[in-house]
Amino acid sequence: MASVPSLASTVQQRLAEGLSAALPEAGSADPLLRRSDRADFQANGILALAKRFKGNPRELATKVVESIPANDVLKEIEVSGPGFLNITVSDAAIVETLAARAADARLGVPLNEAAGTTVIDYAQPNVAKEMHVGHLRSAVIGAAMVEILEFTGETVVRRHHIGDWGTQFGMLIQYLIEHPHELDHEGDGAEVSGEEAMSNLNRLYKASRALFDSDEGFKTRARARVVDLQAGDEETLALWQRFVDESKIYFYSVFDKLDMDIRDPDVVGESGYNDMLQETCRLLEESGVAVRSEGALCVFFDDVKGPDGNPVPLIVQKSDGGFGYAATDLSAIRDRVQNLKATSLLYVVDARQSLHFKMVFETARRAGWLNDEVKAVQLAFGTVLGKDGKPFKTREGETVRLVDLLDEAIDRASAVVREKARDLTEAEIVERGAQVGIGAVKYADLSTSAARDYKFDLDQMVSLNGDTSVYLQYAYARIKSIFGKAGDRTPLAHPELELAPAERALGLHLDQFGETVAEAATEYAPHKLAAYLYQLASLYTTFYDQCPVVKPAPAKEVAENRLFLCDLTARTLHQGMALLGIRTPERL
Repeated sequence: MASVPSLASTVQQRLAEGLSAALPEAGSADPLLRRSDRADFQANGILALAKRFKGNPRELATKVVESIPANDVLKEIEVSGPGFLNITVSDAAIVETLAARAADARLGVPLNEAAGTTVIDYAQPNVAKEMHVGHLRSAVIGAAMVEILEFTGETVVRRHHIGDWGTQFGMLIQYLIEHPHELDHEGDGAEVSGEEAMSNLNRLYKASRALFDSDEGFKTRARARVVDLQAGDEETLALWQRFVDESKIYFYSVFDKLDMDIRDPDVVGESGYNDMLQETCRLLEESGVAVRSEGALCVFFDDVKGPDGNPVPLIVQKSDGGFGYAATDLSAIRDRVQNLKATSLLYVVDARQSLHFKMVFETARRAGWLNDEVKAVQLAFGTVLGKDGKPFKTREGETVRLVDLLDEAIDRASAVVREKARDLTEAEIVERGAQVGIGAVKYADLSTSAARDYKFDLDQMVSLNGDTSVYLQYAYARIKSIFGKAGDRTPLAHPELELAPAERALGLHLDQFGETVAEAATEYAPHKLAAYLYQLASLYTTFYDQCPVVKPAPAKEVAENRLFLCDLTARTLHQGMALLGIRTPERL
């Protein structure tokens, strides 16, 4: 189906035609249309045009209005102030446009036929280490961007760049060789839980670290094991793989609790680029992008200096021949551009790594791996804070385990659902509690601009009042309950009816869904979609209070039109929340 034009685009077209007729020399000038609290829309572009062509803006505005032929979209155009146009659209145009959206399975969200391929690097836990609150934002923001970009037509390749390589594995593998049953599971053949897998890894890590710090002989053997790992020794690699597999059991259990789809082929850790590191260094050195400095292979930048004023380089290869994060990240760019044919690389990574990625991206540009056709962007995110505004810690000052945080959110949400539940079974309360709790955590993250820090406040997150996912979920469930009371009346658009103010406000906002999703995709800004959905739920609440749908029963056509608005609101909430990775249960 062809893209459904929004009211804004239709009004824009009518105004542009009027401008061209009134001022042909302006060509295809932009009337600069925007939503307004003085009318439905306001156009501000005439002031700049009048200045450019040395005319009177009010006179030009009047001439533009006179040049617009009579039509069924624009009800009233008022010339205001120095030359603004305040535009009111007809009720019929609102309902007809919404009817076209309702007939479209995509609800009017444009599909970009010329979209490219984006590789999204997100949700990057470390092997043999527990996931903590710091892993939350990359996973939640990245998963939402996957959904939004795919829905708007982009081909998306997921990449989970897990930390699965490095010197600590020498210590872990050597300990496992000397204590071969440390990763064994209770009940041979039974399915292993994420908690059991993490418990094994934690115990082994602590024991091996204690031995490494206290036993020089073990420390020597562990360091030799790192060399064996990097050299590809079969026994060492097999044991390393056990750590990776055990960690995946744990990772997947956490992601499953987060209601996120993580697929095994998408998990390509640091180790996945080992075979490319030498060649990456050779290409950088031969092209002159990187140079040797005190034995290390470095890339220098004019605008990156340390506190002493000396240049701070990106170190691609250390003086001892070892490789750092830069070599791996640059190799990953080569792979994603050359093998995955990416046109965009999106890195959902903590803002504290911004300097590293700035240098990596600039190095890749100098090497020709990034260019005008291939861009790389860091979607940098801020820190999760506690209620006190400080980095989120336990009372003992330790980093909060992610699984504990999610379990508490589910417990709190389940209490809210249980309190409100009318006719839900215990199994349904448990299911809804998980959907509401995880939705609350995701929405709190996504409703804040990624670049900002935000406070993790579970009391607020699971509140039925304010800007929370629970408020949106209850709005959706409330709408679905109306249809159970509607009897034989069905949703049907009636463009001939006059709309009440609350109906007009809701309708005009529903019309903006397509543009909002497109903007969230283009700007990598899921918070804009979250803000839209909260406003939609708020406008629906006003509509629900002011415009009876079932009781007291309005006239048949009015009831059908209001049911139509209810239905489109529910579908828009459901689709919008799905793009954020949040469930919308029909009964709460």
